[in-house]
Amino acid sequence: MNCHTTIHIKNMVCRRCIIIVNQIFQKHGFEPSSIELGTVILAQPLPKETAGIIRKELTDCGFEWIDDKRTRIIEQVRTAVIQYVHHDDLPEQQNLSDYISRQCHRDYSSLSKLFTETNGITIEKYYIAQKIERVKELLVYDELSISEIADKLHYSSSAYLSSQFRSVTGLSPTQFKQLKHPKLKPLDEV
Repeated sequence: MNCHTTIHIKNMVCRRCIIIVNQIFQKHGFEPSSIELGTVILAQPLPKETAGIIRKELTDCGFEWIDDKRTRIIEQVRTAVIQYVHHDDLPEQQNLSDYISRQCHRDYSSLSKLFTETNGITIEKYYIAQKIERVKELLVYDELSISEIADKLHYSSSAYLSSQFRSVTGLSPTQFKQLKHPKLKPLDEV
């Protein structure tokens, strides 16, 4: 019989997070059989005292071991939105609600209701906030024009990107680029 342990971890938002979480488990002699944003799968159960130590180390690194089912579902939605916006290696862009439903294996309307109840904002507003952070990041890198950023993030036009950016930040993309020290938020704080 193949027994595995699935552990859900909050605030894993990038590949570096996966590396750090993997290192924490390996340090204690547990090689994850699978590790993705928000989830670690171990081939064997984790002893209670080791779990406590790993939980503390995860917390010290800004992560959170999630035990509550509702919290796990919310974190799955957050992770799906972050992947949808921030990772270029996804297959052809698809409808956000379909993508989230597929990633979370749940009906979008129930996910949307739970997310809004728990976070006080809709998935769509969270998605826009993540998208604007991605635009800021690309503006800071200064490698793409506003038109290229609009294309990359699937905006219908650079004018629509600029309008949405201004409504969220109070600045135009050009004004943001001209700031001496533009502020970017960590993805887990968006």
